[in-house]
Amino acid sequence: MQYIAAQISKSISKQQEKDMSKKQAKNKTTDTAQQMDTSSQTTTQNNIANDDQSVVEGLTNDLQRIQAEFINYKARVEAEKAVITQYSKVLVIKDLLPVIDDLERALGHMPTDLEANKWAQGVRSASNRLDKQLQKIGVTKIDALNQLFDPELHEAVQVEGEGDTQTVSEVLQNGYQLGDQVIRHAVVKVTNS
Repeated sequence: MQYIAAQISKSISKQQEKDMSKKQAKNKTTDTAQQMDTSSQTTTQNNIANDDQSVVEGLTNDLQRIQAEFINYKARVEAEKAVITQYSKVLVIKDLLPVIDDLERALGHMPTDLEANKWAQGVRSASNRLDKQLQKIGVTKIDALNQLFDPELHEAVQVEGEGDTQTVSEVLQNGYQLGDQVIRHAVVKVTNS
């Protein structure tokens, strides 16, 4: 009986060892599968992270390019706005020049007996204010009388005398410039000496 009990006990122990080995093998397989799963997930996550990184880099490059284009656009628009503003000023001033010329001619031919007249003084004052306003926006008369003839500033309609030095002897119509840009050349008589 003892022998049978020992045999049964041995058999149970062997069975338990087999079960234990199976469990350990199963646990190893499960651990390996989990490790593979984790490794696979990590690899997949790394691939996704690499894909995300390349997408982020692409979007960043696009954003930087668009920002640079916008900065260039703003600069171009500002430059165009300045050119349009300057051009508009020139057009308005050109339209005013005949009126200014008429006013200057009228004041230049004012009879001496009217110089003390209040109305005539008011007209002269208005002309002076107009000149100041033009100077305020950058419009200046071209100084021509007794200056050397400069074809970029003056337009000669009559030349007198012989010689190499050309000097403006009379201004027939004032010239104007806005900054460095000539709006209208001064119409002048030139004397060679």
